Amino acid sequence: MPTAVRRSRPAPSDPPASRTRRADAAPPEAPPTDASVDERVYAAVSKALLSGRLRPGTPLRERALAEALGCTRGAIRKALARLGTEKRLVLEHNRGAFVPNPSIDDMRGIYRARRIVEAGLITTLFGQLSREQVAALRKHVQGEQRAFKEGRREDAIRMAGDFHLLLAQMAGSEELLSYIRRLVANTELYKALFDSAEAASCAPREHEQIIEALSGASLQRAVAIAMEHLDELEQRVVAGAAAEREVDLASLFAEDAPTPSPRAGTGSTGSRKSRT
Repeated sequence: MPTAVRRSRPAPSDPPASRTRRADAAPPEAPPTDASVDERVYAAVSKALLSGRLRPGTPLRERALAEALGCTRGAIRKALARLGTEKRLVLEHNRGAFVPNPSIDDMRGIYRARRIVEAGLITTLFGQLSREQVAALRKHVQGEQRAFKEGRREDAIRMAGDFHLLLAQMAGSEELLSYIRRLVANTELYKALFDSAEAASCAPREHEQIIEALSGASLQRAVAIAMEHLDELEQRVVAGAAAEREVDLASLFAEDAPTPSPRAGTGSTGSRKSRT
């Protein structure tokens, strides 16, 4: 009688590590997308501009930026083109991108446009803001104050400009918002380049005054406060630009100046000793 062969059941083996994952293990990080790299590069260059670390006329070379930010030159090119469209950079054909070096007349012209447009904006919003809108404006100003106290100058400058964009949004006009966004982009850069950190800290207080005036009893006073705010900004920026461009002629031509000859009757210590 044939003997039955008993087959042993194979012991269960551990599945390959590549097929298992602990329930609490974090999923692998997804590789950065082109869009996320573009935004990172754009944010980095914007931050450098608004911090005031890049001075007027500084060239921004694609190769150097790509190496510094660990990205492709294509990502740099996209960021520079976007900043050029926003008027935060000057793009010159066959030369590249540069930090703007606006003339004082150019800056005055931008502030003049802002006064004209924002006078109409204040007139439109006067007495029309809801409680929710006023609360949103106050919350934004609190964020500005925190940024200044924490020394985040670029964030503070950006948020100061965003306050005016928030007002424009409340007016409900996309065309108005688009135009004010372009004007604010210019004046944000002027503040970064030429305004002092100490003086710029006045913005939250002045924005609080604008909020109060918009809910006050006098339209004329509300417009006057908003215009005074822009006037002070312009004066500080223009003064800062003028000071930066002052040339110390004595230092500039020091190497070319003739060496002064010794006065008569004076000489070295040795000569005085020989006469005694």
